[in-house]
Amino acid sequence: MTAVKAQQHGGILEVVLDRPKANAIDAATSRDLGEVFETFRDDDSARVAILTGEGARFFSAGWDLNAAAEGEAYEADYGVGGFGGFVELPELDKPVIAAVNGLAVGGGFEIAMSADLVVAADHAEFFLPETGLGIVPDAGALRLPRLLPTVIANEVLYAQRRIDAGEALRWGIVNAVVSGTQVMDAARQLAQRVVSAAPLAVGAVKQIDRTTRHLSLDEAYAELRSGDMELYEQMLVSDDAAEGPKAFAERRDPIWKSR
Repeated sequence: MTAVKAQQHGGILEVVLDRPKANAIDAATSRDLGEVFETFRDDDSARVAILTGEGARFFSAGWDLNAAAEGEAYEADYGVGGFGGFVELPELDKPVIAAVNGLAVGGGFEIAMSADLVVAADHAEFFLPETGLGIVPDAGALRLPRLLPTVIANEVLYAQRRIDAGEALRWGIVNAVVSGTQVMDAARQLAQRVVSAAPLAVGAVKQIDRTTRHLSLDEAYAELRSGDMELYEQMLVSDDAAEGPKAFAERRDPIWKSR
């Protein structure tokens, strides 16, 4: 039985991680996720992806420590998108929604942090146990200090502090908290709102963020005006850029053509 299940409904790709009992990810599973998200990136019919875990207890327990105990290296080949399939996937300019259905532990939390949008079950918890295991949460050490106040991020990283769903919402780590049975419905509603927007515009926004986040504001504006952002340049002269204002003036829904 495959540990990664993917099914597309219209423009929404739903990806389910199914590795009982904790949806932990070994290198082979990560490579499978990478193949799924690489296909998603390159498929024009897929507009947004939702990633969730099977069951109600774990979104993902992160790195499979049983595989590690059996000799899988900490720096194994995790595939084209890095650990979790999309965290380091080059040129991914489509949104990924994490539907966190339970515990997001270690690499599972890092995957949720890497998503563009996050919906969490009210019983979900987020934490990074790595330093207590003698290892480092690579993506967590990079991302968490950008998401949380320094002292809170440090407590999570150094002292394995747990963040429950309500606190995650207050800190802005998640977009919404819903009952466990409503997680996928809420994620699908959010995904549909993305699908209703212009594809080139959504892609351009993500490309702008991905390309300029590390820059100062002046540097970011210079990059934006450089002509080097392909999706942004396509959007500026697209049929869709003309269709949006026209549809608004005519009081009708726009018809996007992705060109």
